[in-house]
Amino acid sequence: MSSEATQSALTQINSLASQAAGNAIKGSQVNTAVGGASFGEALYGAARRINDLSHNATRKAEAFQRGEPGIELHDVMMDGQKASIAFELGVQVRNRLVSAYKDVMNMQV
Repeated sequence: MSSEATQSALTQINSLASQAAGNAIKGSQVNTAVGGASFGEALYGAARRINDLSHNATRKAEAFQRGEPGIELHDVMMDGQKASIAFELGVQVRNRLVSAYKDVMNMQV
């Protein structure tokens, strides 16, 4: 890590420490907004991130197979596992949503 990067990191740490202590830096603002996107937009965004992880893992695996420099096996495996875990999480969320929808539809009014 270069000295500039180290100095930048220390500046950020000090800034965050002073904010945590209640001494907000002049001109800085903390975003306290909750939400901002609809449920559908959040779900769509999550699906896109899962898709992006999958495509990234596929591209990196293909680059490794072609023998491109700078692509290590452990990076390929890590990206593959990230994509797999994200996909499994997406499936579990979908299953929970379908189950909740069925429960609501079966309620007597």
